[in-house]
Amino acid sequence: MTISPALPTVEAAESEPERPGARRRRPFSVRRFTGRLTRADRDVLWLYVLTRAGLWGTEYCARWLFPADGDSRHPAAVLAPWQQWDWAYYLHIARDGYFPAGAPGPGQVGWDNREAFFPGFPLVLRAVHTVIGDWTAAGLTVSFAAGAVAVVALGRIAGLDQPGAGAPRRTAALFLLSPCAVFLAAGYTESLFLALALPAWLAARREEWGRAAVLACLACTVRVSGLFLVAALVVQLLVAVRRPRDLRPLPWLALPALPPLLYSAYLHSRTGDWLAWKDAEDRGWARQFHSPWSAWHHTWTAAFGHTQGTGYAVMFQAELVAMAAGTVLLVFLLVRRRWAEGVYVGLSLWALGTSYWYMSIPRAALLWWPLWTSLCAATAVRPRLRTAYFAVAGPLGTVLALAFFTGRWAG
Repeated sequence: MTISPALPTVEAAESEPERPGARRRRPFSVRRFTGRLTRADRDVLWLYVLTRAGLWGTEYCARWLFPADGDSRHPAAVLAPWQQWDWAYYLHIARDGYFPAGAPGPGQVGWDNREAFFPGFPLVLRAVHTVIGDWTAAGLTVSFAAGAVAVVALGRIAGLDQPGAGAPRRTAALFLLSPCAVFLAAGYTESLFLALALPAWLAARREEWGRAAVLACLACTVRVSGLFLVAALVVQLLVAVRRPRDLRPLPWLALPALPPLLYSAYLHSRTGDWLAWKDAEDRGWARQFHSPWSAWHHTWTAAFGHTQGTGYAVMFQAELVAMAAGTVLLVFLLVRRRWAEGVYVGLSLWALGTSYWYMSIPRAALLWWPLWTSLCAATAVRPRLRTAYFAVAGPLGTVLALAFFTGRWAG
């Protein structure tokens, strides 16, 4: 694709001489998102494609090295390793709906608590399935396309924070080679959510509040985390206020409340419960409220108390590490007075850290864009930190990918 003359590349922006007293031009921050790709975007996408190829190579090895039957002479089907855990919920919702005829109702024996999952991803999956006949292939296609949008948007956010040619590529590398990166490729919600949430944050940074509100509204159809994004957008608007008329876009940010309200109303019409999705989480995943210290204690016991199988125990250990890393990130954001991003990360930690025990925090870290941009800034001035990160994250990412592909709990 060609680059419009109106949208300068990073190199062009950096090479222009600075006029005395002139405000420094910041790449990516002064132009609207037009869809045209800069050189930095193409670098990020090339890295994205390479890492997708690496994951498919890992998937191939998993099929041959770890068959369900140790004496098998044939590997599993090509797409079988991607059909793990939460994928079954998205498939069943997209194919059969939330309340299929003849199935037991919520709270009854045999019910799978599928109403805990918001409808955005299953709706997109169903639409793509009209073109791609295989459900798993359709889900992988959704994540592949959405992941490309998300990684470009993440690179542009990094370019806003750190003008220069290297920041987008470095941030994308940290993100795409992170331990739980396999979930960006699987038929899960992470990529689709980020493909909406990150452009929404970009729009907010450019004070394009209408666009930010519409994108955040769509993100709220995919995950409840969209509400955390909305809170961050409100704080970002308040921080940007210089005069009373700057608050005029505030009503726009009420728009993202619509999808959760409509979904709750739909569930109420079928179950009589306005919080049916939350009650399903409580039943299926022990999301009942507990104090943060109780949640930490229960997770620690599961990780080191020999009460769980070793496969689950090591994942609970990963939950503890992720919670600790998230807490450090939150403190860092607050110290740097990055209030909006701090609100987003803080609400995520509160929601995940007040259940009976921690669950899926490592996966949730994929959604913390401030983590990846902050790591980018830190590794820019400390190359040894970047080397250490990749030396640790690379093997861990391979282990977690193999765990996922072989049906073990991961992330």
